[in-house]
Amino acid sequence: MSHGVLPATAPLGLPVVHLVDDEAVVRNAIAWLLRTRRLLAEPHESAEAFEAMLAARGDAILNAPTCVLLDMRMPGGMSGLQLFERLIEQRLLAAMPVIFLTGHGDVATAVAAIQQGAFDFVEKPFSDNSLVDRIERALAASRSTLEARRAGALMRQRLTELTEREREVMMLVIDGRPNKLIAHALDISVRTVEVHRARVFEKMGVKSAVELANVLREHGAQRPS
Repeated sequence: MSHGVLPATAPLGLPVVHLVDDEAVVRNAIAWLLRTRRLLAEPHESAEAFEAMLAARGDAILNAPTCVLLDMRMPGGMSGLQLFERLIEQRLLAAMPVIFLTGHGDVATAVAAIQQGAFDFVEKPFSDNSLVDRIERALAASRSTLEARRAGALMRQRLTELTEREREVMMLVIDGRPNKLIAHALDISVRTVEVHRARVFEKMGVKSAVELANVLREHGAQRPS
């Protein structure tokens, strides 16, 4: 998936809950419940329909906090577990947490799925409040993941906007060298170092060398070489 991604600085869209269940009455009831809690719900009648939606939207699906409420058993096609395994293969679980809807006999299987990365499971019949609480926690986890990824992407983008000289100064600043030593190492004036240092801080959106080192480490951006 590689199209439809918002710029790193664009705000995330409204949270969306994808309901994947082969029973229309269940989809309709949960969609109504979520609407009463001011949550957007997108119903899908099968795992195949959900996969088709993913393929059509590409990475745009990750432009908003998202979670998947997934029926574990859906006779006649791909099961919830099979879809879950495909989401694992596509590395989507962190950005798109999965909450399983299970019957009593599926609890052990649901617990095993959590060990594989599922966010939670809800046993039928379920409490409305409990279900919504878990969905809201899943959406919050999705938002945190997406915001962290965007922050990292923005930081890497800012790194590419540095000039070669700014990158050289930046490396020495991160190493903790004072301006005089940086000037000596690069054979430039202290004033020139000060100018480059200020530009690096401005482009990277930081106010100090410590903050710069911290944001690079926090967001997984590679130090320039």
